[in-house]
Amino acid sequence: MALIHAAEIRPSKIELIRTWAPTQPWFTGDDLGLEQVAAYRFDDPDDEVGIETILVRSGDGPVLQIPLTYRGAPLAGADEWLISTMEHTVLGDRWVYDACGDPVYAAALATTILAGGSEASVERDTDGERAPVEPSMRVTGSGSSTDVGTVGLVDVRDLDGATLVVTSVADIELLRVVGDSWAMGGETLSGTWPGREGSVLLAAAR
Repeated sequence: MALIHAAEIRPSKIELIRTWAPTQPWFTGDDLGLEQVAAYRFDDPDDEVGIETILVRSGDGPVLQIPLTYRGAPLAGADEWLISTMEHTVLGDRWVYDACGDPVYAAALATTILAGGSEASVERDTDGERAPVEPSMRVTGSGSSTDVGTVGLVDVRDLDGATLVVTSVADIELLRVVGDSWAMGGETLSGTWPGREGSVLLAAAR
């Protein structure tokens, strides 16, 4: 279960994405006016790292998939994946990473795909009162494994319109440009959100 606090965040997530995403090799479309389309979260079993994937687009341009992790301290050896820091009025300073280079995200992504998981349930905490939040999108893994094993992050490489996340249990192509019809086969992560006709491929693992 992911917990969202009633807090102010400076800079906002969309402001960070608008600055960072156009500098990436997979970026396509208009770099002005990126807006959030939908988002989904995964759970960190240790409840230390926030894991959120935000889908954005500019106007009628392509939908882009931006996975982020939020940490309360820097991740050792991961400077190349650091997007920025932000100030959270409840949790304090947060280090925001491109999640593809974060081992906690790699484990959550691989497990969701291979074990047939889904997005995390979400609650909002307002002055100690918790209430469920309806997710803005749903995701589903196609696998059926009952024992994924220990997932370790091995390597990360940008491809044309995707990022390859190599783990100890599977090679995963995360589509940065959502809606591309290609995939490398294997088990998949698909998603849907209001206004989207049918499910769309988000990632594939083999």
